[in-house]
Amino acid sequence: MSKFIIARDNFKLKVGNSDVIFLGTNGWYDTPTGSTISTLIKNKSFNIIIDAGFGIHRLEKYADFSKPSYLFISHFHLDHICGLHLLCKFKFKSGLNIFIRKGMKKILNNIVSKDYTVPFSKFKYKVKIFELGKNKINLPFKLVFDDLIHSVKTLGFRFEINGKVISVISDTGYCENAVRLSLNSDLLITECSYLPNEDNKLWPHLNPQTALKLKIQSNSKKLALTHFAADKYLTINERLNIK
Repeated sequence: MSKFIIARDNFKLKVGNSDVIFLGTNGWYDTPTGSTISTLIKNKSFNIIIDAGFGIHRLEKYADFSKPSYLFISHFHLDHICGLHLLCKFKFKSGLNIFIRKGMKKILNNIVSKDYTVPFSKFKYKVKIFELGKNKINLPFKLVFDDLIHSVKTLGFRFEINGKVISVISDTGYCENAVRLSLNSDLLITECSYLPNEDNKLWPHLNPQTALKLKIQSNSKKLALTHFAADKYLTINERLNIK
């Protein structure tokens, strides 16, 4: 078995009765290699969307808009939220629930406002915003979240769905919280911004080796790499040739 799975835009994985679909796999900016970061977990009962880069436009291709939908935003760097500009075009029949870090609701409402895009109040469906750690939330799956190490506060997520665990580790350096969120996961999804053996303590990210270390330390069954820095991984082959 390969040490890790290399995600590309439109790439799909099966985890239990859920499909994991990589809508966008680039970090920083879009290139012919990929759109900026967004991932869909499609279950027969709901949609989970993690981050809202421009890859989120592919929701129309894959999501079931008749089902409840939950969007989790790890942090507010632009490559993770630029796709918020597209939300007004979708048709979430059961509305959209957005989950953000505690204290960020005002910022989110300022971004999705008439100064920058169509405001939430003009959407043709209802949007509910929840601050994680502040609101009491009832969800059809088990959620655990915690802080990661990045240039700003970033959230990592652990979803338990019908007995299967999918951990999503967004922008971060290697840290113990990432290990805890990933323990015994069926699928561990991590960012892989840096090239092999590259590091930068001032702007922490994972590289293939630190992502693999996280898989081993957490005893995760499978590791999928995504969020490849657009200025470092210039072609799909450069991703596929990672060793």
